[in-house]
Amino acid sequence: MHDSIRIFSVFALLSVLAIGGGTAVLPEMKHLTIDTYHWLDDDQFRDIYGLGQLAPGPNLLMVVVIGYHVAGSAGALLAFVGFFLPASVIALTASRVWNRFAGSPWRLSVQRALGPISIGLMIAGIVSVARTAISGVPTALLAVAVFAVLSLFRRLNPAWMILAAGLVGAAAFR
Repeated sequence: MHDSIRIFSVFALLSVLAIGGGTAVLPEMKHLTIDTYHWLDDDQFRDIYGLGQLAPGPNLLMVVVIGYHVAGSAGALLAFVGFFLPASVIALTASRVWNRFAGSPWRLSVQRALGPISIGLMIAGIVSVARTAISGVPTALLAVAVFAVLSLFRRLNPAWMILAAGLVGAAAFR
């Protein structure tokens, strides 16, 4: 299969699986882009994820960078369309159907079921990224420090902590 078709199909699949947000598919995205297709290595995936967190807009715009890395501008466009179009169509369709079942007990049951599923998938995404970023005691301490600061100062923009951790890491680990 040609890389262009693979890029589109991989990100379209991830789009459909992204229940609860893009973070939910990070483990599978990591598996597909690193282990299955060897488009990236762990460091590249981590760096692209960090860039996605810093960039304005949806943090999963990182798929555009992955697509670009694999197949240039065409790959970037295919990754973007593959990741965002299926989810948009599903969301539009579901919202129209969802409103028709406003009084149904099934609607409430589905809402209650999706909450824990979404949270579990997001936690799996966080663990997946942490495994690539934490490679020893120093990086674990840095991760704990960032978590502690963000827990204490909830209004602090996480982008500042990403930048600060990057600077500390660059200074300490060179």
